Amino acid sequence: MMGSPGNQQAMQQMVDLDRRRFMTSSASGLGAAALASLMKQDGLLGAEIGSRPASALEPHFAPKATSCIFIFLGGGSSQLEMFEPKPKLKEYAGQPLPESMRKHLRFAFISPDSALRPSNFNFARYGQSGMHFSKDLVPQMAGHADDICMIRSMHCGQFNHQPAHLKMSTGYDAAGFPSVGAWVTYGLGSMSQNLPMYVALAGPRVTGGPANWGNGFLPTRYQGVRFRSNGEPILYLDDPKGISREGQARAVEGMRQLAQMQQGGRPSGIDDQIARYELAFRMQTAGPELVDLSGESEPLKEAYGITGEGRDGRAQNFSTNCLLARRLVERGVRFVTLYDGGWDQHDNMDASLQSNCKRIDQPIAALLADLKQRGMLEQTLVVFGTEFGRTPLTQGPHDQPQGGRDHHPYAFNLWMAGGGVRGGHVHGETDDFGYQITADGVHTHDFHATLLHLMGLNHTRLTYTSQGRRFRLTDVAGEVVRPILA
Repeated sequence: MMGSPGNQQAMQQMVDLDRRRFMTSSASGLGAAALASLMKQDGLLGAEIGSRPASALEPHFAPKATSCIFIFLGGGSSQLEMFEPKPKLKEYAGQPLPESMRKHLRFAFISPDSALRPSNFNFARYGQSGMHFSKDLVPQMAGHADDICMIRSMHCGQFNHQPAHLKMSTGYDAAGFPSVGAWVTYGLGSMSQNLPMYVALAGPRVTGGPANWGNGFLPTRYQGVRFRSNGEPILYLDDPKGISREGQARAVEGMRQLAQMQQGGRPSGIDDQIARYELAFRMQTAGPELVDLSGESEPLKEAYGITGEGRDGRAQNFSTNCLLARRLVERGVRFVTLYDGGWDQHDNMDASLQSNCKRIDQPIAALLADLKQRGMLEQTLVVFGTEFGRTPLTQGPHDQPQGGRDHHPYAFNLWMAGGGVRGGHVHGETDDFGYQITADGVHTHDFHATLLHLMGLNHTRLTYTSQGRRFRLTDVAGEVVRPILA
C-alpha cells in the first residue's frame, strides 16, 4: 500500500504542505532547528539536519584588526563645526566663492553662489599630535587625538542622503548590494558560537533602513542582526507562548525527517536558513546576558553616560549601544554598526549640533578609553563616519545661528582608531574654505579597500558571483590608503 504510486504522490504532497507550514509557522519558533543541534550533541538525535554556522576562515594575510565597530552618523555631520577649522571663512563671511571654484558643482538645496558661512564654535589642538577638534562640541572625543587617524579628504559623489548612505554602507548607491559588514563576515566567518557575526545597533531614524546592514546577494547568514539595547534584544526570538520544549522537539523531529527525504535535492538556501535557526536558539540564552549590564561597574556606566544626570532617553540609548558594542566584540562578534540619526542640519544648525554632540561625545570617548584599558583597541578597528559633509556655503542667514549648511559630498571628514591605523595622524587636505580637496583624496572605495586590508582581506580577491558577474565591495576601483597604516 505505502509503495503504490498514488500513495507516494499523496505522501509527497503532505510533505510539501508540512514543509511550507513549518517554514512559515510561528509555532515552530526560531529556536526549533537549533534545539535539534543541541539534542544531537546530547545524543537525542542521530542525524544531521542542517549546515553548520560559518566558522572562522583564513584571512588573505595577517590582519591588524579582528573586529570592527563602525559608528555612523546619518544625515551628514558638519566637519567644519566638529573637526576642521577654517579661519578664512570668517574673513570672507557673507561673500560668494570665487567664480572659478563654482563651476561644474551642484548641491541639493543651494546654488554655488551662496554666501560663505564661518563656524561659530571654537577649536583647539589636542594631544602630542596637535590635532584640531572643536573644544565646544567634542572635547572628550578630542582627548583621544593621539589614537585617532583623521581623514580630511573623503569624497563620494552623491549629494542625496539615501544613495550616499548606501554608498558608504555598501559601496554602491543603490539598494540590493551587500553591506561592508556582510562582506567582512563573508570573508572571515564567525568568532562566536552564540552570537551573530554581524550586529546592527540602530535607532528609528536610519536612511535606507535594513539595506545598510543587509546581505544583498550574499547568503543570508551574512546579514546584520538588529539588536535592541533594552527589552527583548532581538525581536521575535523568544518562543511563542504555549509552545513547550516537547512541542519544539516534535517539530524538530518532523523537520529532520523532511530534510532527510529531501537530501541532495533541497532548495537552495534551506541549509543556510537552518544554520540561522540553530544560531537563533543559542542567542535565546546569549542575547539576554549581553544586554544585562548589572555586571558592569557603576563608574564605568557613568563614564559611558548610561547613568548620571543630564542624559535624556535618547542619549542613554546611544550610551548603552556604545557599551553594547564593546560587549559584542568582546564576545566574538566580528562587525558592529552603531547608527545615530538626525545630523542633517539645513537650519538651526548650532543648537542642533550642540544637542547631538552632547549625546555622542561622552560615550564615544568612553568606548575608546574602555577598549584601550582592556587591551582591545589594538585588535578593534573603530570607525566614525557619515555619508557626506556640509558645505562652507550657508543655507539661510550666514550670520545667524538659525542658518545651516547643505550637503557636501566633495570633501568631508572621517576618522579611524585602533586596529592598525596610524594614531595622531591627519591625512588629506582641503582648500582654505573646506570646499575642494587639494591633496590625497580618499574615495569611498579607497576607504573600503583600507578597512578590508586592516582586517586581513585583499579587496580585489574578496569577490562573489551573482547573475553571471563577479562583484566586490569596491566595485572595479579602490586603493588601500597606505599612509594611514601604522
